[in-house]
Amino acid sequence: MPDDPAGKSGRSPSSPVVRFDAVTRRFGAFTAVDHVSLDIGRGEFFALLGPSGCGKTTLLRMLAGFEQPDEGHILLDGVDVVGMPPYERPVNMMFQSYALFPHLTVAGNVAFGLRQEGWNRSDIDARVKEMLALVKLSDFAHRKPHQLSGGQRQRVALARALAKSPKVFLLDEPLAALDKKLRDETQFELMALQQRLGLSFIIVTHDQEEAMTMADRIGVMHAGKLVQVGTPAEIYEEPRTRWVAEFIGDINLFDGKVADYGGGLATVDTASGSFDVVSKDYVQAGDNVCVAVRPEKVAIHRAEPSEKENVLHGQIADIGYLGDLSVYKMRLDNGMLIKASVANTDRHAATMLHRGDAAWLSFAPDAGVLIRS
Repeated sequence: MPDDPAGKSGRSPSSPVVRFDAVTRRFGAFTAVDHVSLDIGRGEFFALLGPSGCGKTTLLRMLAGFEQPDEGHILLDGVDVVGMPPYERPVNMMFQSYALFPHLTVAGNVAFGLRQEGWNRSDIDARVKEMLALVKLSDFAHRKPHQLSGGQRQRVALARALAKSPKVFLLDEPLAALDKKLRDETQFELMALQQRLGLSFIIVTHDQEEAMTMADRIGVMHAGKLVQVGTPAEIYEEPRTRWVAEFIGDINLFDGKVADYGGGLATVDTASGSFDVVSKDYVQAGDNVCVAVRPEKVAIHRAEPSEKENVLHGQIADIGYLGDLSVYKMRLDNGMLIKASVANTDRHAATMLHRGDAAWLSFAPDAGVLIRS
C-alpha cells in the first residue's frame, strides 16, 4: 500500500469529524481491516469503494459501534468512541435491507427512534412531519411498508435514520435493491439532501459509478487496506496502483521498461511499441512500469495518422454499440486486445468502421498514466 493513501493532492480535512487511526479488525486468522488511517471532513460526502470482502462494511460498522477494532482508535468529533455502545454515538446508519417495521405505518417507523429516546409527543409529530416532507412522503404517512414501492421504502428508511439529527450519516449499500433508473435518480436526490442538511455522509458501495457520481472523495479499499483516497477525478485520471487502474472503469495497460526520462516525459518500451508518456513522478531508465490509457483517450483512425508518436496498428475484432458511444475492440499486430471508445456525435458513427477492418489507434503523451510495476 502507498505510504500516503490520501493521494498526491494531500487534501485531508484540517478539522475532521471522523478519524480512523491505524484501525485493525481481525476475525480469527482473517484480517478484515488492516491498519487503516483516514480523515473525513465535516459536511463531506465520502464513499468507501471496493469489491466484496475488502473491509469497507467492517470499517463502517466499527464507526457505528457494531464492531470493535482490535487495534487503533476511532475519533468522532475529537472523542475516541472505541468501546462506546452504538446508541451513545452521534451517528445513524441506513442498512441495505432498510429494516422497516412491517406493523408500523410510515410515520410510526420514522418516529420509532425518537420514542425510544423519550421525545415528547408534540416534538415527535413535528419532527416526523419535517422528515417526511424532506423525503417527499408527506402523503404516505399512514401507509404500511408493504403498500410502498422499493424507492418509497428506501426514503422511509432514510427519514428514520435522519430524524435524530446525527453528526455523521452512514449508508451501507443503500441503493442496491433499486432498479437502475430509480437508483440513478436516487443518487442525485441523496446528493441534494446531503447538501441541504450539511451533514457528513459516508456511503459503502461496490458500484464505481455510484461512488463517482455522489462522493466528494473516494477511499478505494482492497484486501483490508486503503489503497488510494482522492476526488473521483483523481481516482479515475491518476490511479496510483495497477489494481486501482483496473478496478475503476475500463483501462488499457501496456507493461514495459523506461528507456529514457527527461523534462517530465518518459519513453517506455513495450511489446506493442515505444510510447512517450508525460509523468509527474520521477522515473529513470530501466524502471519497470506500465502505461495506463483509458479507452476514451484512444483515437481510432481509418488511415495511418500523420503524428508518429504513440501510434498502433491492428484489426477491428469487435464493436459494441452503447447508444451514446461505441466501444471498439482492436487486436494489435502483436495479438494484444485494446479498447477504444468513441462518442456517437454523428448519427451514423457506429457504421464508420466494421469488424475485420484494418485501423490505427493513437493517444497523446498526456493521455497515458505511468504506474510503477
